[in-house]
Amino acid sequence: MSEQWVYRLGEDELLSKERIGGKAWSLGRMMRLGLAVPPAFVITTDACRAYVAGGQTMPAGLPEQVQAGVAALERDLDRTVGSGPHPLLLSVRSGAPVSMPGMMDTVLNLGMNDAVEAALAGESGDAGFARDTHTRFLTLFGKIVLKTDTEEQTAADPAGLRQLIGRETGRDIPADPGEQLRLAIAAVFESSQSRRARSYRRHYNLPDDMGTAVTVQAMVFGNLDDQSGTGVLFTRNPLTGERTPYGEYLPRGQGEDVVSGRHTPEPLSRLAELNASVHGELLRAAQTLEDTAADVQDIEFTVQKGVLYLLQTRSAKRAPEAAVRIAVEMVDEGLLTPAEALGRVSAEQVRMLLRPHLAPKAAKEADVLAQGEPACPGVGRGVCVTDPDEAHDRAAEGEEVVLVRESTSPDDVHGMIAAHAVVTETGGATSHAAVVSRGLG
Repeated sequence: MSEQWVYRLGEDELLSKERIGGKAWSLGRMMRLGLAVPPAFVITTDACRAYVAGGQTMPAGLPEQVQAGVAALERDLDRTVGSGPHPLLLSVRSGAPVSMPGMMDTVLNLGMNDAVEAALAGESGDAGFARDTHTRFLTLFGKIVLKTDTEEQTAADPAGLRQLIGRETGRDIPADPGEQLRLAIAAVFESSQSRRARSYRRHYNLPDDMGTAVTVQAMVFGNLDDQSGTGVLFTRNPLTGERTPYGEYLPRGQGEDVVSGRHTPEPLSRLAELNASVHGELLRAAQTLEDTAADVQDIEFTVQKGVLYLLQTRSAKRAPEAAVRIAVEMVDEGLLTPAEALGRVSAEQVRMLLRPHLAPKAAKEADVLAQGEPACPGVGRGVCVTDPDEAHDRAAEGEEVVLVRESTSPDDVHGMIAAHAVVTETGGATSHAAVVSRGLG
């Protein structure tokens, strides 16, 4: 009998983060707290390691267990993957045992094809939403699975986009959702061995054989209508440590829009203006999660037709100044002991606090050339470069550099690690670029 590679979240036992990754573990915990989470199953990190060790071959029994997991989601939701009239679309998300924001891959809206687009248009009454969702799937699948970037190109319709991707890669995007899922799972497994993932692990002294779990979850749609959207919430300000919720919201968006940095979202107060009830529900859930974890939480959420869904929670990356303030205040609040608080502030963060800062008088007298939203307080100095490879190479030669990009992608992490500062033209303070930079100080 083959090993059990797949576990249903909220149904089977909640395994350790080492087995199912931080993302699935947090989803399972939220389900146990009674919070609104779309149903999901998880493929273990053991399966990823077996896949890599087996020369990128799926381990015995995994395809059948995945198929059973999908069938369970279909029964739970009374929807069908790959057909109408009530189609089910899936997200396929990575999840390492230790948080590695943006370093591995995700595919959204999986299960989409022409027939599903028509069914989704009929069910929602909005052909534009169905077309947008189809295009999003093709673009992301092409990028993550087939390794081509069509985001800067346009096609008249999904058929044109498929042809464009086919010409560039020599491969077709399959219409069969089972084949889509198999390829997406393989791509997520393989992303654990990518250059960016290895660079991140090397910087933080993490083992290279951690692998990644894969969470397969029912999609919810922030791009559905004016009462839908997506966002990120920190239970405390990750820049300053102030005990106030901090976040961003993008109406009519999907999660990838915010965390990728390609779109600049609005402050979280925008959600309060659009739907005060959902905003209040979100804050209550955030407080529950912080109290349960006794740590600041970074929460990803989606609102679909005025209904809140939580998609992820994890301990938040925070600026060095914020780390110290949060640790001290959580002792005062009785959430941590002094010994636990000391463990929340690393030696590297203490070193960062002792670095030079811009004097207040100098800031007032300086000529401002540009201004924007800070992701991490501090001062960075160096020659501006726009290529992460160049930033890495020049830093290796002892030169101080600042990496300047329209937006960063996870593939830029080696240049971000090497730079003294990172500047992007688009994106908000909750994007992966900002989260990674904050973690780097």
